[in-house]
Amino acid sequence: MAEQQDTVDEQVAVWVRELENLDPVGEAIFMRLAVLGRQQTQRRRDVLEAGGLQHWQFKVLLMLRRAGPPYTQSPSRLADLLGLTRGALSARLAAIEEAGWIVRESDAGDRRRVHVRLTPAGNETLVRHLGEEERGERALLAALTPAERQVLADLLRKMVLAAEGGEPTSSSC
Repeated sequence: MAEQQDTVDEQVAVWVRELENLDPVGEAIFMRLAVLGRQQTQRRRDVLEAGGLQHWQFKVLLMLRRAGPPYTQSPSRLADLLGLTRGALSARLAAIEEAGWIVRESDAGDRRRVHVRLTPAGNETLVRHLGEEERGERALLAALTPAERQVLADLLRKMVLAAEGGEPTSSSC
């Protein structure tokens, strides 16, 4: 029984005919990663839209949650984490605060300092979104057995280490 073909197989077949030095396996790997990345990005957009959350709002809530309890950051630290200027962050925080997902509070020890804190409503919004996103990821990963998922995760880790300049170990799977 022949293995089922996907759109990548068709595209790689065309490029193999056109480019004699093309590595068809490498091309297939990177094309499939690109397809999956695009699909996951679209899924995330759909989930955000359905939940009434914009991507930049999601990122602010996510950075606050990543800070751990009490889910607080200084505006300057939050801006650094998000790659924003302090002014750009300030404008964004106003809309998120108005939605009730964060509060800005003065520091108890120094009233000139402000902290941004994730509210219970903001945490609930974030958790709901992450749950919807995870359901989509689980549906995609359902095509693989648990052992195949682990092998894929391990292989991708090796590639990420190489891309990040680390020294991935070479072993057979």
